[in-house]
Amino acid sequence: MRPRPADEIPAQGSTPGGLQYSLKLDGFRALAFILEDGKVFLQSRSRRDLSREFPEIAAYLRDHLPPGIVLDGELCAYRDGRLNFTDLLRSHSDRKLSGVPVSYIAFDILAVPGRDVRALPLRERWELLGAALQDVGPPLQRVLATLDEETAHVWFRDMRAVGVEGIVAKALNSPYRAGGTWAWRKIRHSDTRDGVLLGVYGPVERPQALLVQLPGDRTVKTSPRLTPTQSRQVGELVRGRLGELTDHPDHGPVRMLTEPLLVELRQAAGRHETARFVRVRSDG
Repeated sequence: MRPRPADEIPAQGSTPGGLQYSLKLDGFRALAFILEDGKVFLQSRSRRDLSREFPEIAAYLRDHLPPGIVLDGELCAYRDGRLNFTDLLRSHSDRKLSGVPVSYIAFDILAVPGRDVRALPLRERWELLGAALQDVGPPLQRVLATLDEETAHVWFRDMRAVGVEGIVAKALNSPYRAGGTWAWRKIRHSDTRDGVLLGVYGPVERPQALLVQLPGDRTVKTSPRLTPTQSRQVGELVRGRLGELTDHPDHGPVRMLTEPLLVELRQAAGRHETARFVRVRSDG
């Protein structure tokens, strides 16, 4: 499930059946499959297996959860007391050398041994998730969540300092369905915004800038130039999605994508407004 963006935290009485408010974390969204052969598959949004990049997480899940469990959650890195998304882009050996721990924060459960539970309402899946994780500890834990609207506002205000992006409000009676849904709404801090990646500038393996469509159909070319890490990440994600070279009327020659991607930008106001690329979104 992918949450839809919202401008403010919805009131507890605004949704039939009530709402759960959970932290919106800054990490890699990943499904965790505990397979019958003892293997663990950490599936990214692009269906890539992340278990080799996060072997310590795969090993912990294998050793502490029974085969047949499927979780939805976020891979998160911690540095200097806060979430640090950039550290997730480093190699496992680099993170280990720097002493950067990674955790898998689960916020939903899709299956228990012998049973698909996606059709159950969130309130029941949440209880099943708690039972599945009751005997585990870091680096595996359940996301912090509450039913209290006031507490959600406090978290939104105070937890930004530790890298929390915002709040996700979820209908307690909602089943788990693929794709975007208004049953889940994300409320993020306003200094960043989502856009649709339409095309890339420079070498397609290592793009230098991006053409992005913002809400309202306005297009921008990102600036400054992508960092080496960002360039590598984008190059890998756009592989197989590239179309023709097009001369954009406002932003010049650009290699368009055949399948758009959701990206996050940070905009700086001023005499020369800039749109700085932050990352490709993993949560939709």
